[in-house]
Amino acid sequence: MAPAPLPASFYERDVLAVARDLVGCKLLCDGVGGIIVETEAYNRHDPACHAYRGLTQRNRVMFGPPGRAYVYFTYGMHHLLNIVCEQEGEPAAVLIRALEPSDGIDTMRKRRRTSRATELTSGPAKITQALAIDLELNGAPVYEGRLKIYPRSSEWQKTKIEATPRIGIKVGTRRKWRFCAGGNKYLSRKATLKGAAR
Repeated sequence: MAPAPLPASFYERDVLAVARDLVGCKLLCDGVGGIIVETEAYNRHDPACHAYRGLTQRNRVMFGPPGRAYVYFTYGMHHLLNIVCEQEGEPAAVLIRALEPSDGIDTMRKRRRTSRATELTSGPAKITQALAIDLELNGAPVYEGRLKIYPRSSEWQKTKIEATPRIGIKVGTRRKWRFCAGGNKYLSRKATLKGAAR
C-alpha cells in the first residue's frame, strides 16, 4: 500500500525542524519528481526572508496556513518552490533546493532538454522547470492535489544530514540553515563535512 502524503500538521512546526525533516522525503508534481536532498530555511526574523519587512501581495501565502506551496518568480526567468511552515500568521518557509530524480525521469529530460540525470533537479530553478511548477501552484497544498510530499522511505531513514550556511545569502552567513543529504551527487552544491548535523 502506497504511503499517504505528509499531513498539514507536519509543517506546523519550527521551520528549521521541517527543513531538516524534509530531506529524504519524496516530492511529486502530477507524478513527476524525486527525493528531496537539499533544503534551506527562512523565517520572518531573517533579513534574507521575503517576509522580513512584513506582508505584501507577493509574500501573502507565507502568512497563510502551513503546508502550502509558496512559488515566486525571480530574476525575470525562474520560479522557485518553497513550503510554508509554522503557525498561520507566523511567516516561514523551506526552499526546496535539490531532488534526486526518481519518478517521470523521461518527462523531466524533455522539459530540461538534457539527458544528464545530475542536471535535471540539482538546483531550485531546475526543479520547477523539470516538474512544471509555476505561479499557478502558488498557495496550493502539498498534501493533496497536484503537489504532494511523502514521508521518507525506510532506506532514507538513516540518511546523514549535514547543515551548512545557505547559498548566495550575504546576510546571516553564519546560520547553518541549509540541510542536505551528505555525499549525494544531486546537490546544487557539494556540502562540506564540517557542520554535520547527524
